[in-house]
Amino acid sequence: MAFEEILVYVVIALVIGFALGWFFVKAQITAIEARYRAELERWKVEAAGEIRKDSVNRSRSTLKGKIAEQMAPLLPSFGYLSADARFIGSPVDYIIFDGLSAVADEKGSSIRIVFMDVKHGSATLTRTQRVIKKAVEEQAVTWQTFHLSDE
Repeated sequence: MAFEEILVYVVIALVIGFALGWFFVKAQITAIEARYRAELERWKVEAAGEIRKDSVNRSRSTLKGKIAEQMAPLLPSFGYLSADARFIGSPVDYIIFDGLSAVADEKGSSIRIVFMDVKHGSATLTRTQRVIKKAVEEQAVTWQTFHLSDE
C-alpha cells in the first residue's frame, strides 16, 4: 500500500471522526439546553406564585400607608386639631395651620405652620421630603401674594 493510499484513508477517517464528534457534541448541547429550559420553566412556575404573593403584600402595605396618611388627623396621638390640617398628599402629606381654628373663632391671633409627612412602619423620608425639611429648618420660606389682572 502506497503512502498516498494510507493518507487518503487517514483523511477519510479524520473527516468521519470530526463529523461524528460534531454530531455527538451537538446532541450533548441540545440535551443540556433542553434540561436547563425545563428547569427554567419549572422555576418560572414556582417563582410566579412568590412574585404574585410579594406583589399583593406590597400593594397591601402601600394601601395601609395611604389609609394611615388619611386617617392620621383622627388619631389621638396626632397632636393637632384635625380642622387645622390640610391634606395635600405630595410632596408632603399635610400642611397644618396650628391655631387656625382659634383664629377663625376669634379666640386666637397667631398660628404656627407645620409641614408633616405621615410614615408607616419603617418608611423614611424621600430625598425630596428631606430637601423640603431642610428648607423649612433653614427658614427658607417666604410669602407672596399673586394679583391677577382684571383682563
